[in-house]
Amino acid sequence: MSSGVDVKRGGVFTARARGAYRPVMRAVCGAVALGLVGAPTAIAQQAEDAGPRVRGEQLYRSDCALCHGESGEGRPPTFPALSGNPALEDLSHVVIRIWEGQGTMPPFPDLSTEEVSAVAGYVRNAWENDFGPVSSEEAAAALAGLAEAGSRTSVWDGVFTASQAERGQTVYPGACGTCHGRRLNGAPDDPDMVSTPPLARAKFLRTWEGRSLAALFEYTRATMPENNPGSLTDEEYIDVIAHMLSVSGIPTGDDALEPDPHSLARVVIERRPQEEAEGAAGG
Repeated sequence: MSSGVDVKRGGVFTARARGAYRPVMRAVCGAVALGLVGAPTAIAQQAEDAGPRVRGEQLYRSDCALCHGESGEGRPPTFPALSGNPALEDLSHVVIRIWEGQGTMPPFPDLSTEEVSAVAGYVRNAWENDFGPVSSEEAAAALAGLAEAGSRTSVWDGVFTASQAERGQTVYPGACGTCHGRRLNGAPDDPDMVSTPPLARAKFLRTWEGRSLAALFEYTRATMPENNPGSLTDEEYIDVIAHMLSVSGIPTGDDALEPDPHSLARVVIERRPQEEAEGAAGG
């Protein structure tokens, strides 16, 4: 997450010719592909009973480290550093940006006041920073008057339409298919390009489980296509994401996804519906 600077989160990954790796994307892709970035659901669960400092660190690892790094070093210019960032001195600004988002940074409206204060306190005092803690009362005061977040929903609840996924299928080959493969399985069409993490099905959903569609949307806009990030329209990016979900076996619904980070922040990525998973375990 960011303070005073725009960040872009969530995402897809790209293959590139052997010997032509970009250090920034290599670090991101490698961490996710090898599972070195902690799963958000598991980390959030661990954080529930921890003290503010530990809780803030665990939530940071879950929601922020993918882009800003485990040591707050960032990956400039796409993902700004938080370590040594003077903008973090403004407590209210940090708290509001975490909860509400800014520019291309996705909002995190599902975080409680205590969680926001824990994450804000952590980034303000970790690494090279020494800006002081953030109490729950201070966080609540900073957030006073902001709109209440709506309820969360799952990608399995029919959040995109069949026609939207079809539009995404049309965009995908030219913008994504060369690197990520026609089957979205991370096997590039070019034999001289290395494989990358898949963009659909079980492994993709497992990697992104617990994160929001806003994170996926913003990171996609920030980094894809690799040779020309941000070259698609917002509508094309969200249509491609609908295609990715459709290929993953997720059912369609009556309403299309909108390229709005605030609404996308309420949609969580899950591997399977909770009821189905519990039924399978019981059977």
